[in-house]
Amino acid sequence: MSQKPTPLSGFPEFLPAHRLVELHVIETVRETFELHGFASIETRAAEPLEQLLRKGEIDKEVYVLRRLHASEEDTSTLGLHYDLTVPFARYVLENAGKLEFPFRRYQIQKAWRGERPQEGRFREFTQADIDVVGRDELPFHHDVEIARVMAEALSRLPVPPLRLQVNNRKLIEGFYRGVGASDPGAVMRVIDKLDKVPPDVIAKMLADDAGLGDAQVAQCLALAEIRTEDTSFVEQVRALGVKHELLDAGLVELEAVVAGCAAAVNDRFTVEADLRIARGLDYYTGTVFETRMAGFESVGSICSGGRYDSLASDGRTTYPGVGISLGISRMLVPLLARGRLTASRSVPSAVLVALPAESDRDTCDVIAQALRARGIATEVAPTAAKYGRQIRFAERRGIPFVWFPDSGEVKDIRSGDQVAADPNTWTPPVSDLKPQIEETS
Repeated sequence: MSQKPTPLSGFPEFLPAHRLVELHVIETVRETFELHGFASIETRAAEPLEQLLRKGEIDKEVYVLRRLHASEEDTSTLGLHYDLTVPFARYVLENAGKLEFPFRRYQIQKAWRGERPQEGRFREFTQADIDVVGRDELPFHHDVEIARVMAEALSRLPVPPLRLQVNNRKLIEGFYRGVGASDPGAVMRVIDKLDKVPPDVIAKMLADDAGLGDAQVAQCLALAEIRTEDTSFVEQVRALGVKHELLDAGLVELEAVVAGCAAAVNDRFTVEADLRIARGLDYYTGTVFETRMAGFESVGSICSGGRYDSLASDGRTTYPGVGISLGISRMLVPLLARGRLTASRSVPSAVLVALPAESDRDTCDVIAQALRARGIATEVAPTAAKYGRQIRFAERRGIPFVWFPDSGEVKDIRSGDQVAADPNTWTPPVSDLKPQIEETS
């Protein structure tokens, strides 16, 4: 390559310290999912184009795959998946006879979307999904479980405070029907724009697009204003005086989800019943989730999902599900770009074994291997430079300890403390075994 390459917009790449942050987040959510018994799967990157477009995605949002030297007879069209839900639905149908239902899976993979790159939106990105899928029916308690599991995972992440916003499509549809709306779906689509459009414009859209009268508009906007961090939203909704059996069912379900997540709440993570949230996709039928990150609200929701009573169907059997997806790239890239997160070192190594002379490399390798055998990430210095230069090499990479094989001592280069040590027994402090993820203001 004869000249410096130009970066590709929308395809984020990380320096080693930032990649360590990403790996820490992936490992944290993976560990949480597995603690709750979710099994890991990975689906193929490509799907038939007609399958990808079934959920209403437009052509330009899907990357199409074609072989450079494809023959005229090769008419099959494949596209890269733009999320993990569509391939998961296909996976369930293909493997239904081999799966135990309810099937609980997590999936952490790349996805691709051909849209205009902007903050929080990329052409290549990593997602972490969890879903529970049933055969013909799926008890509601799984909605509570999904919310609780993701709440627990999010509350463990070293990111700015997060707010999980929860609503229920039955609640809002029942309310809109209760006020006499002839097209509740149209009302949902308008109300869902409240984050981006002023209330007076929303009021006009409710009248023009959804055919509501003034009193109906006022009621719908009053419902959308309700937000609580506990179950007091039930009384506030009841106070609006609207009645419908679907509304009653939605209130019961949303109350259970909010109460079920209470144990995960802390000073960095809150759960909020937000009766504006509708989610734009029509296949959601009950609980819906969105998540905002403090100081980065303009990025939009970094973790979304909900209940869908028909994830997939083969014509005889229907597979309902509930799931939620964490946009790892959407959450992390803005934080890393602003220097809000980093790792304490750019390499996994906790120890650098100094090299007195090139002829000592075999001896140094034996020491390094003894440390590695006990789970201590170790590397040997690349050259037999003066010890001062080798120590500076370790400092630049954040490696906290340097081992001197000629004296049999190990030095904490941060404090200057140096002690005699045996590579078969010495262990660094637990906090130094792996890079630590650090927040900066």
